Amino acid sequence: MAHKTAVILVVGLSRSLIGEHTPHIASLASTNIVCQLKPCLPAVTCSVQSSMLTGVPPRDHGIVGNGHYDRDLAEVHFWKQSNHLVQKEKVWETARKRDPSVTCANICWWFNMHSNVDVAVTPRPIYCADGRKLPDCYTQPMGWRDDLQAKLGPFPLFQFWGPGASIQSSQWIADAARSTVERYDPTLTLVYLPHLDYALQKLGPGHAEIPKHLGEVDGVVGGLLDFFSRRDTRVLLVSEYGVEPVHTAIPLNRTLREAGLLSLRFESGREMLDPGGCRALAVADHQVAHLYVRDPADVAAVHKLAQNCPGVAQVYDRQTQHEIGLDHPRAGDLVAVASEGCWFSYGWWQDQKYAPDYARTVDIHRKPGYDPLELFIDPAIRSPRLSIGWRLLKKKLGMRTLMDVIPLDTKLVKGSHGRIDMPDALQPILIAPSSINPPPGAIPCEGVYDVILRSLFEG
Repeated sequence: MAHKTAVILVVGLSRSLIGEHTPHIASLASTNIVCQLKPCLPAVTCSVQSSMLTGVPPRDHGIVGNGHYDRDLAEVHFWKQSNHLVQKEKVWETARKRDPSVTCANICWWFNMHSNVDVAVTPRPIYCADGRKLPDCYTQPMGWRDDLQAKLGPFPLFQFWGPGASIQSSQWIADAARSTVERYDPTLTLVYLPHLDYALQKLGPGHAEIPKHLGEVDGVVGGLLDFFSRRDTRVLLVSEYGVEPVHTAIPLNRTLREAGLLSLRFESGREMLDPGGCRALAVADHQVAHLYVRDPADVAAVHKLAQNCPGVAQVYDRQTQHEIGLDHPRAGDLVAVASEGCWFSYGWWQDQKYAPDYARTVDIHRKPGYDPLELFIDPAIRSPRLSIGWRLLKKKLGMRTLMDVIPLDTKLVKGSHGRIDMPDALQPILIAPSSINPPPGAIPCEGVYDVILRSLFEG
């Protein structure tokens, strides 16, 4: 019979952050084995999580980043949630083949919709026709959503992502995990705690407030460790990637524009990207950018252009993508990786007054790239609470209005991730019981799949 196992994912945690400010995590590390993880490229949420849960690199499971450009639809898709996008067998499916009694609860790991886990909980806002975005979650079974939110309150969406991101969302997720385990008693429980990641990106790893955020997430982890210990559940603690200090954004789409390769439409006084009309397009994703080139004859020129762009460390073509396990049809024809201290911004405008209206809002699905500036309120707004309150009031009165409070100044961002050539102290980790005999040395993130199976069936 499989041994109950919980996998707690503390995003952004590295060995350098474990210490006096994380007593619960430090205690766990002192009594278990701590292994360094080697993330896949790109070292971003969706790719690394999919590699952990399938045991294969992005070339095989198809998740080449947090988003990708769909050539058939001529659209960029970010933060999609359907598990059907992950093209390989998941660890709970493998476990069921060994023991059909194995059940799995997935609490907010990505690609959690329409999967074949036994219980799923994941953020899922309600997008109203009048422009409002309401906090909510998606669950499987469907009825668990109502029971869970009746007990815990609505999923704290605006504390999960955006300028208001706080420990509240990770605490809600932890509470949801406990409630789910008490109700359904799964064999394998996956728990996602994102708070530290957002603090590190917003403030930078060396900021004076990081110890406070470490203490907050450590408290949430400590509660989960106590809970699972009482239920005789083995705990694996992992992180996806480490976060390094950054100082420079690379506007790769602006470079493509200046070379005449980007296609733009002018709508209502704004420059709107026309992805299908672009000869080349960069999909920015933290410290990695996928470049999609319409005409194969342009690839060499775009490669040279990107490689010569200040802040770009390396550009992989299709052949070299194979060497790093990223040669999947969803990947760009070229994949650019930033230098230390740099990250890719998605913007293409040369004057901020022409930026699209969504650029100044939290809009993770419309933007053709990841935007860490959504963690900030524009410093130019003199009275943020009053300004936001006025916009919220207009929404409550049924008026359409933009929550256009997000800045465009990329210098505000102090931390990023995605590249894999980082010091050991900043690399992600795996903490596992010695009884399951995890492999020695650094482990590829794909190896977490095998460690989970060891925890379920060995030791």
